[in-house]
Amino acid sequence: MAFYQTELTLAARSRGFHIITDEVVRALPELRDIEVGLLHVFIRHTSASLTVNENADPTVRQDFESYFNHAVPEQEAYYKHTDEGPDDMPAHLKASLLGSSVSLPVTNGRLNLGIWQGIYLCEHRNHGGKRTLVLTLQGSGSSH
Repeated sequence: MAFYQTELTLAARSRGFHIITDEVVRALPELRDIEVGLLHVFIRHTSASLTVNENADPTVRQDFESYFNHAVPEQEAYYKHTDEGPDDMPAHLKASLLGSSVSLPVTNGRLNLGIWQGIYLCEHRNHGGKRTLVLTLQGSGSSH
């Protein structure tokens, strides 16, 4: 059994849902050596989140943003935690609803995702800045 861990810093992105699958895979060249394993992706922030969903049609990501903006409105009078602006507390709530990590199976050196699945960075702040992920890969290769 082998274990690998690295940090990946993502460039700042606009608010919304962004596919980051390729960036994650590029950050882990060891992935190709794993026949059977698991990749755990953790985001080190409280106002952004991760999820796995549709990776082909960009309107899905637009609908995600619309849904979460409706479900968690930005009304400063409603929240006590507003020091960083009206998107601050709603971003924390959205991140808690979606979660700070995803775990993905690895098979024959590749992420074993469905044909239309990708990893999303869910940026809930208007100006969130760079985001750091901790990537932890574990598994067995052909020589293990």
